[in-house]
Amino acid sequence: MLPDTAFSRVIDPWLIRIGKWTSVLWVILLIVIVSNVLLRYAFDMGRIEFEEIQWHLYSMGFLLGMSSAYQADAHIRVDVLHERFSPSLQAWLELYGIVLFLIPFTLLVLIFSVPFVIASFELGEISQAPGGLPFRWAIKAVLPIGFFLLLLAACSRLTRVWAFLSVGDRDGA
Repeated sequence: MLPDTAFSRVIDPWLIRIGKWTSVLWVILLIVIVSNVLLRYAFDMGRIEFEEIQWHLYSMGFLLGMSSAYQADAHIRVDVLHERFSPSLQAWLELYGIVLFLIPFTLLVLIFSVPFVIASFELGEISQAPGGLPFRWAIKAVLPIGFFLLLLAACSRLTRVWAFLSVGDRDGA
């Protein structure tokens, strides 16, 4: 259990709130999928808009939800090895993982995704499919938003790991 810090007490509640709102997207996605399947197979009416909105909702759910999952420590890791390590070693591995991999990766995605979204907006990019959705830039804008939230979650977690390690030896805890 990592201690809270001043930064994490500000950021984490927002990430939890965003995660709860994002969970609604999965229910909407389910409704869209069931509707699309019913239309296609029961009424022989395929809708391109429904196909595309499914991918948009899935992308939004994943990109906006990953920060909440990271904050709640519900992300995937190699638990088979991780759980056998001492709390101190777990914290050191997490610290180095955040500093050397997660933060640089999120910054890299942010650096390259913002111009990607701006270019899409300036072009007025739309779906190439006939009857597809307009405003392709809007779904692309979720990419930097999601990674910015992940960066906040990583910084929050980093402060908590640092606080844990700075208290002293936790192997006996």
